[in-house]
Amino acid sequence: MLITRPTENHDLDLICEHRQKMFQASGKPREQELAAMDMPFRDWLRPRLEDRSYFGFIVESEGAAIGGIGLMVIDWPPHPSHPLDDRRGYVLNMFVEPDYRGRGIATDLMNAADTEFKRKGIRYAILHATSKGRPLYEHLGWAGTIEMAKQY
Repeated sequence: MLITRPTENHDLDLICEHRQKMFQASGKPREQELAAMDMPFRDWLRPRLEDRSYFGFIVESEGAAIGGIGLMVIDWPPHPSHPLDDRRGYVLNMFVEPDYRGRGIATDLMNAADTEFKRKGIRYAILHATSKGRPLYEHLGWAGTIEMAKQY
């Protein structure tokens, strides 16, 4: 039986582990980049879990965490996509253990995210999709945007 519960402060290590696995599965960052990110992310996440500015859901099977999703409400200027709102929802750290993929868990997590954003009055949300995740998000009504990035 699967149980979905809200993230809690004690999930710090689990979320960090899932984030590492998520990036490893994407095949993009090198090991040294992932290692360099670990402590700064942990230090960033800890106070946000405590003040609930980072929230989300964990899915458990027989007491073992098998997936999770992170959510944030971020300050953003009104925009043509949300002209009356100065906030956006942000989805991050979506991860499901490989042995549990293909069972609808990611869909359930995304639906939980939708419900939570609506409950908080968020009408527009963003995420960064890997090529593996893109079909799921598109199936759930997410559309690509024109975002670009530059590293300094």
